Order: sequence, then C-alpha cells, then structure tokens
Amino acid sequence: MKDMAISWTVLTLIFISVTISAVAQVTLKQGMASAAVQQSLTGGWAEIALAVVSSIYVWLGLILYALGAVLWLGVLAKIDVSIAYPFVGLGFILTALFGVFLLGEAFSVIRFVGTCLVVLGIILVTNQGC
Repeated sequence: MKDMAISWTVLTLIFISVTISAVAQVTLKQGMASAAVQQSLTGGWAEIALAVVSSIYVWLGLILYALGAVLWLGVLAKIDVSIAYPFVGLGFILTALFGVFLLGEAFSVIRFVGTCLVVLGIILVTNQGC
C-alpha cells in the first residue's frame, strides 16, 4: 500500500477504536479487581477461572475489545499499518486518564512525561511533511 494522507473518516475510526479499547482495559480492570475475583486468587485455578468468567465486567471488557478490533480492521483496510499503529499510543494516554479519573489511580510526574513523549511520537510519525 502506498503512503497516503489520513482522511477525517479514518481518523474518526482510529479514535473510536482506540477509545473503545481503552474503555475495555478499564472495564477488565474493574472485573479483575472485584471482590469475587480477588477472593478466588487464593484458591485453585478452577476457582479463579470460575470467578473470572462469572464477572460481567470481564465479559463486557472482552466484548468491547472485540468491537475495537473490528473497527481497527476497518482502519487497516484503508491506511498503511505503519501510519495507523502509532495511534495505538493514544490508548496509553486514554487508559492512564481513565485510570486516574475513573479508578482513582495515581498519576506521577514520570508517567506524565512518558505520556507527553507518546503524544510527541504520534505527532512526529503522522506528520506527512517530514
């Protein structure tokens, strides 16, 4: 596939896919942090597996990941993977923000700097003028 500009439609598809995947990550975290799953961790593998597959949050997270993957396939059908894939870095940013604001996780200065570097990398890789 030749190098091509990214249309607004493809950009929208990328952002929706990446956002859904970030929400899936937070949803999976909710499922795995549930009391039932945490209590099962002291048991055997069957007890852990039952607790995990019984979690609605785990199922919802997996469904969201599948939906994000289907949308991502649409992206890959339209642009080069070397152009599309750096946008996956936005998922790191969104997941970190969702973790802070929805799960109350800490966000240190070093994480902030790393997140800014991810954004800079996305800008540099997707800049067609370079």
